[in-house]
Amino acid sequence: MAESTSPLKVTQEEPLNKSQSASLWGRTGGARERSKADADATTQESEDSVLCPGDVSTSALLDNDVRSPPSNSDVFVLSSPSASKGGASATLRETNTREYILSADDSLIKDILSRNVGRQDEAQDHKEKVPFRDLIFTRQFTAFDRQNPASASSPFHGFFTMFWLGIFLFLVKLAADNWRAYGNILGPSELLQLMFDREVFVMGVTDIVLCSSTVFCLVLQKAVLTGYLSWNNSGWIIQNVWQTSYIGAFFGWTVYRRWPWSHSFFILIHCLVMLMKQHSYAFYNGHLSELYKRKQVLEQILKGLEDLHQSLPKSDEATSSTALASSHLRETQADELHLRSRAVLAQNIQEPDNSRSGVANLEAAVKSGTALQPENISHLRTIIESEIDVIQDELKAKCTDISKQYPSNLTLRNFAQYIPFPTVVYELEYPRQERINWYYVAEKGAATFGVMVVMNVISQAYIYPIVVSTVRMAEAGMSVGERLQELPWVIVDLLLPLMIEHLLAWYVVWDCVLNLLAELTYFADRGFYSSWWNSTSFDQYARDWNRPVHNFLLRHVYHSSIAAFHLSKPAAMLATFFLSALVHELVMWCLFRKVRGYLMGMQMLQLPLVGLAKTKWMRQRKVLGNVIFWFGIITGPSCLCSLYLIT
Repeated sequence: MAESTSPLKVTQEEPLNKSQSASLWGRTGGARERSKADADATTQESEDSVLCPGDVSTSALLDNDVRSPPSNSDVFVLSSPSASKGGASATLRETNTREYILSADDSLIKDILSRNVGRQDEAQDHKEKVPFRDLIFTRQFTAFDRQNPASASSPFHGFFTMFWLGIFLFLVKLAADNWRAYGNILGPSELLQLMFDREVFVMGVTDIVLCSSTVFCLVLQKAVLTGYLSWNNSGWIIQNVWQTSYIGAFFGWTVYRRWPWSHSFFILIHCLVMLMKQHSYAFYNGHLSELYKRKQVLEQILKGLEDLHQSLPKSDEATSSTALASSHLRETQADELHLRSRAVLAQNIQEPDNSRSGVANLEAAVKSGTALQPENISHLRTIIESEIDVIQDELKAKCTDISKQYPSNLTLRNFAQYIPFPTVVYELEYPRQERINWYYVAEKGAATFGVMVVMNVISQAYIYPIVVSTVRMAEAGMSVGERLQELPWVIVDLLLPLMIEHLLAWYVVWDCVLNLLAELTYFADRGFYSSWWNSTSFDQYARDWNRPVHNFLLRHVYHSSIAAFHLSKPAAMLATFFLSALVHELVMWCLFRKVRGYLMGMQMLQLPLVGLAKTKWMRQRKVLGNVIFWFGIITGPSCLCSLYLIT
């Protein structure tokens, strides 16, 4: 798609009546011939004005040659250069009574007219089908970050200190026991040997390839921008094929190399993160590319309408009426551009009765082929101008730097900055901080390393022996029934260790690693989680414990399924839960090399609990809801791991 077009040229030939001057925009192969009687009535005082940039697609520059139609033409074609390839076009034909009939050959103009009639029911329907909802990124800190003023002044700040002091004393006890039993503070260290004994270098190279291959998305968007591909036709298909091949290739590579669970888990998690990043980048920019192409087409049609409008006869009454309607539309729509949603614009346009009926009459006239008045052309011009303004506002989004607005954002530099950002949702611009606090980087780096050591020590002392015992049960030939008799004891033994590991794993990723990445990339929005520990339902927990992934699912699964597949809200929520459950089950296969469906089943069973939590009876019992939530968080990991180990 070309980023600019060459100017349209006008040539005038034999002087004819100005009321019949026409704009022929786009090479149509000659205007339609009218009847001989009409020709005789107007030949003596007709004047042709030919606007002929050439017949090329919207992805190419316009030609500058001029071709004149027959001088007896009364057909005025207002079209984009892509009309012959499915672009928008409109034809304005003068009758023998000097009235004008506008017919739209493409859905673009009809769609614009329909959405600007202002019917409330249609506007509300479109409001539910906006493909990309806005996400607001602001400067903020995580709840446990020492830079967060609210955390430092919290009345529960002492409990945070007490927790880490308790963890430290617990480690001292473990170190003393290991020293007495094995002669070192870390114990036998089977887990460390398992994680670092095999192909660490190969895993690192694989991760580099995994990250660098994401540049395919940028190449694809460049191809869409230059017009080699259309996003709505083939671009999104190519992107989905690439994403499927991407995760399949790297997941298959881990299986082929027979890596231990630690290597496979790391590559799979990083692959899923890069997959979400690619999907968000590609589909958001693909959406913007269609808006950008639409804007170019509308600008070209508007140019033709403006030339035609200047040539039409205008009475004083019609001129003043048109100016009033145009002024009112512009005034009411100016305050709505920040919404960046054509659907919301359609809902909020408040026209007076005469202006509303004028737009409705224009729509009806286009559909039925009845005659138009000159002020109807002014209505059409105003509507297209407003549509262009709204599209421009959506292309700009909340971006304050023009170099980051579409399509200027499609650069390798912009893409390379986005990939390490601690977010999986692409936006044109994010809040940034001015400098890096290297003391903070050192603090978070040390915290990451320290918490991982704690997790390893706990796993080695309390989890690994139980895992080994369950494996020996299977190797000894015990039947599933005999092993299930040991299930309650395995659940109890894993209850507290897995709860602590769950909390520490969440903390090291969402508070340590993501804050570390944010500091190194100047990323100022640190809202990686909310106060999920106060959740009274599992849907609240799903929203708060992992905000980056929640934002991705909200925009690219929930809202997109409503817009693209016209799903209801409950159906979209079910689809979102099901996709999340499938991905979690894939992670469990990576850890246990088993497909059992336990995690997917338990996650889907959260839906009835979500419905229960929304009842009036439960909404009045917040403490009970929080108790149910914490009971599931504490017992869930132990029950799941025990089932996967035993069966």
